[in-house]
This record gives sequence, C-alpha cells and structure tokens, in this order.
Amino acid sequence: MARLSLVPQKREFFDLYNRSAANAVAIAHELIELLEGFPTGADLKVRQIKELEHEGDRLTHEVVDLLNRTFVTPFDRDDMYRLVSALDDICDNVDDAAEKITGYGVREIRSQAIEQAHVIHRSAGKLREAIAQLEGFKDSRRQLIELRELEDEGDRIVRQAVSELFSGGSDAISLVRWKDIHEALEEAVDACENAADVLEAILVKNR
Repeated sequence: MARLSLVPQKREFFDLYNRSAANAVAIAHELIELLEGFPTGADLKVRQIKELEHEGDRLTHEVVDLLNRTFVTPFDRDDMYRLVSALDDICDNVDDAAEKITGYGVREIRSQAIEQAHVIHRSAGKLREAIAQLEGFKDSRRQLIELRELEDEGDRIVRQAVSELFSGGSDAISLVRWKDIHEALEEAVDACENAADVLEAILVKNR
C-alpha cells in the first residue's frame, strides 16, 4: 500500500515538470530531423519519436503517482495534473503527426510542414523556459507572450498550406493526406498553447 507523505515533495515535482518540458523539446527536435531528412532514416526517427512519446507517458505517470503519495503539494493538485497532462499532449500530437507522415505513403515533404515543425520546436522551447520559472512562481510572462505569438505564426502557416492544397491542383488523395498532416502538426502547436494557458492560470493563482 502506498504511504502518504506529509512533507511537501516540492523539488521532486518541479524536477519532473522540467524533465517533461525538456522531453517535449526533444521530441519536437526529432520531428524536424524526420521532416528535413525525409525519407532517409525515417523509420529510425519515427522509432525515436515513439520512444520519447513513451517517456512522456512515463513522466506523467510519475507525477500522478507522486501526487497520490503526497499529502501537501506545492500548488493545487488538479492544476498539477492538468499541467503534466498538457505537456504529455504535445508529445502525443507530435507522435501522431510523425505516424501519419510515414503511414500515409508521403514521398516528399512540403515546406510548410517543416515550418510547422520549427514552430512546434520553438514553442516547446519557450514552454520549457517558462516551466523552469515555475518553482517559486517566478515571472514567465515574456516566455508565454512569445509562445502565443508562435501559435499565431503556426495558424498562419497552416492556413496558407491548406489554401495552397486547394488551389494548387493537388490530386484528391494528396489533398486529403496533406490536409490531415498539416492539421495534426497544428494540434501539436495548439497543445503548447494549452500548456501555456494552464501554466499561466497556476501563476495567477499563486502570486
């Protein structure tokens, strides 16, 4: 039977959040390498992305397990669960996009998809910087503002990419295939923004 700890496990919680944020950056980096090097080494990159997605799951389970064993938490336990779940969602969406890229029989990567991958990576980086400020509830407004600007950039890229699909004479199969991939990549950008929203709510509550 798990034993409850009455001593706040602050350091361990913040370490897990930092590791989870770093994992999101790492999986986004692997996505860039998958797209920029495609098709060379694609199978290996997809396996590496899958392993990082599993690492995200493991970190989420560690946070949940620690929450279940800790009586006094650094901040609201529901917010703690939402934050680690939001970080895990980034990895899930990157993994989904990677699987679609290789599973749909894509032969050539569209430039907008590579742009989206860079936006995901930069967004995850800003999120990692903000998470590093979480202990002590230090000010991370600059990182969160910059992250939201990146989300706007991601919206612009996906709108342009889908518009070109419909106006550029793409065959029906390619159109459906790439529309789905672009939207999956956009989901990863949205997941970064969602994590930022959760983090901002935590900071507001604990000022």
